[in-house]
Amino acid sequence: MTARSKAPMRAIRDTLSASSISTAARKGKKLRIAQIAPLFESVPPRLYGGTERVVAYLVDALVDLGHDVTLFASGDSRTRARLVPGRAQAVRLDRAPLKSDLASHLAMLYDVRERADEFDVLHFHTDVLHLSVFEHMAERTITTLHGRLDIPDLQAALKRWPEYPLVSISNNQRRPMPWGNWIATVHHGLPLDLYPRPSQKPGDYLVFVGRIAPEKRPDRAIAIARRAGRTLKIAAKVDAADVRYFNEVIEPLITEPHVEFLGELGEREKARLVSGAAGLLFPIDWPEPFGLVMIEAMACGTPVIAWRCGSVPEVMQDGVTGFVVDSEDAAVAACRRLEDIDRALTRQTFEERFSARGMAMRYLDVYSRLTEITGAAPLTTPAA
Repeated sequence: MTARSKAPMRAIRDTLSASSISTAARKGKKLRIAQIAPLFESVPPRLYGGTERVVAYLVDALVDLGHDVTLFASGDSRTRARLVPGRAQAVRLDRAPLKSDLASHLAMLYDVRERADEFDVLHFHTDVLHLSVFEHMAERTITTLHGRLDIPDLQAALKRWPEYPLVSISNNQRRPMPWGNWIATVHHGLPLDLYPRPSQKPGDYLVFVGRIAPEKRPDRAIAIARRAGRTLKIAAKVDAADVRYFNEVIEPLITEPHVEFLGELGEREKARLVSGAAGLLFPIDWPEPFGLVMIEAMACGTPVIAWRCGSVPEVMQDGVTGFVVDSEDAAVAACRRLEDIDRALTRQTFEERFSARGMAMRYLDVYSRLTEITGAAPLTTPAA
């Protein structure tokens, strides 16, 4: 990277660290934004999926705010933006015996590069796949990192291409990479009408939602529910990498009488399950970058019992939206206090902190500051 290119990056970082809303954001300038999603799931996913779900809500909120958005994603995506298919179907649910997710992503990135001049901002959600392809225009890009960052190979790649402006999904996520070119933290958000309002008469059961994986600790959730004398309903997928863990560790446990294993649920079924629960267990054992299921539960007014790991203390408000715990004993004790949580206040907290519109507005501030520094000319102001 040349000395000339380093200076604008320093200016972008310094400007974006300010708390005031940028001039373009205040004036509501219409931006041409490319959103580049992974191809593993559709946008939004038909079943389980975190990154692609967040991209879906962000894209639709940006369109609703009057911006010109193009989404590069799988062809089975559903969006209010202009869709450019990277492949016909999302990789995970494609039953074709022969397929290459790497080849699909490389072809999509080529299409993005060919059309790059059509956009003011290129927003990548593709981990580090794009770094070697767009380095000549890195100052016009935003890269949101959605995963854990304590991975040496990933850190080496980001050190190799330090010119890319990075966005974290929690402040805690940054801890393994304090040297990164961080320009903002933007928490995830959900549409306000996605989940039902808090139930006045929730059930007595607990839920575990997400993936069956060692770091998610479904075994710990089963033990907590057993000790608390509650039924545990598990709505989770099993990735190929975790089949052995499921077969050897979890499958023997789900035969216990207090456990109901529901498998992977769609959005509507998951919403009904979570909204009717007494509480959601989030007993993780890893540096969780964000934890989308926590705010999904909050949207339903359902209190969360979560381990003090990763982003949990940043997302949760202990005693308000649930309980942050450090041990199995504390989690069992928290199960007896779930009724103390005001479900209406939990929903209100979600609306104030984690709406899709709020997420989009924070990203718009990032985009607008970027275009102010790089000199991109936004389109005309959108109609009111």
